[in-house]
Amino acid sequence: MKITDRGQFLTLFVMAIAASILQFSCVKKQQEQKNPNIIFIITDDQQIGLLGIEGSPVSITPNIDRIGKEGVIFKNAFVVTPLCSPSRASFLTGQYAHKHEVINNDKLGLEVISHTLMTWPRQLREAGYETAFVGKWHMGLDDSRRPGFDRWFSFKGQGAFIDPVVNDEGMRHQMTGYMTDIINEQAIEFVNRNHDQKPFAMIVSHKATHWPILPAKRHESLYSDYKFETPPVRQDDLKGKPLLTREFDKEASYFMENILPEPAEPRRGRGRDPSAVVGDELRCLASVDEGVGHLFAALEESGELDNTIIIYASDNGMLMGEHGQFNAKRWAYDPVLRIPLLVRYPPLISAGSVREQMVLNIDVAPTLLELADVDPIIPIHGQSFVPLLHDSNAPWRKAFLGEYFLEKVSPRERPWKAIRTERWKYIDYTEEGIPAELYDLHTDPREEYNLIDQPEQEANIDALQKQLDDLLKETR
Repeated sequence: MKITDRGQFLTLFVMAIAASILQFSCVKKQQEQKNPNIIFIITDDQQIGLLGIEGSPVSITPNIDRIGKEGVIFKNAFVVTPLCSPSRASFLTGQYAHKHEVINNDKLGLEVISHTLMTWPRQLREAGYETAFVGKWHMGLDDSRRPGFDRWFSFKGQGAFIDPVVNDEGMRHQMTGYMTDIINEQAIEFVNRNHDQKPFAMIVSHKATHWPILPAKRHESLYSDYKFETPPVRQDDLKGKPLLTREFDKEASYFMENILPEPAEPRRGRGRDPSAVVGDELRCLASVDEGVGHLFAALEESGELDNTIIIYASDNGMLMGEHGQFNAKRWAYDPVLRIPLLVRYPPLISAGSVREQMVLNIDVAPTLLELADVDPIIPIHGQSFVPLLHDSNAPWRKAFLGEYFLEKVSPRERPWKAIRTERWKYIDYTEEGIPAELYDLHTDPREEYNLIDQPEQEANIDALQKQLDDLLKETR
């Protein structure tokens, strides 16, 4: 079109500016309305205290620490079942194990059960998210795709640290390399995809720091002078834990049936003393930390970093010398129940936030569903901790239920139910003949003095037992 006078030019110029402003407003509104992306990073058997942000004087984890430094660290995060398979199912569903029924690590039908779980990624996919699972599934030996994931990259059971066999979209491949690096590479590949304007949700599920705790070769010389001192064990501590200290004929019971999930991967000649084991945990975390750094870089390059919720957690803690047990889980004590939990999401969380409330793994699912504006399809036992992100003094739980079920794969430990309040821990072993345990966490945070036989505690024990029964009723 030919412009004949200045007035017509000005009119067209104003119309073009108006159109540009309108287009910019629409794009900005679309960006503001887009649901957040989600990256949930979970490690295996990582006890608290291994990260720099948790106060480790030697650990170098700047990228993992960045999640908490630019977000929030939960100082009192717990799992409700301190065991890999049940804990992972609770993270995914927001339910206790007695409800979702992934109750142990035995080879007892977990493959079938875990195909039926109504997970938060499955619900997000139905709401329009593009979803991915990368890494260790672990609920059964079956590595086939579970419902709710557009992208599937996993492996059977524990998998292998070195040159693993993986299931990539239904095709099994022999890989060459280090498992953590492979998982990191697949996670970056998904983030860098064209997601067709969809928000995405990805679980990055690491094998590290699970036994045999093999670091990448490039990290084998890290922390070469590291020394780990196990905590001293008081005689009164062991005296109050008869189940923990009972004599047990492992050879007579452990291999009574073909119930082991899979043969153990060898430690490849690496030491088994505490310094060697915990040092290798730190070395394994170096590779995890590199992967987190790559995720930050990819999100920054795409402009999606501040629109992405990043969560870092572990599936359970470990006893690392406490109560005379080393590299042991399944018990109701705090070093086993407590986990690292970091969350970054700048639109909602102020950098450097700290929360002291008791947050649980069953709280992750309802939190992510709320932030994605999706109503839960199934009953959820956890509660969204979004109110805590707004207000550090928001009303919150004062107690929670913990549970552990019978496993043929680990007959030494017996099933228990426990209640942990801000002050008390009461452990009720569900089989007859095993005495209960009671600890005052205010005066005895290391849980060394069992008060169950103290006459002055009778009323307190009755109240805690009732509170435990009430929590069981509520969640059933």
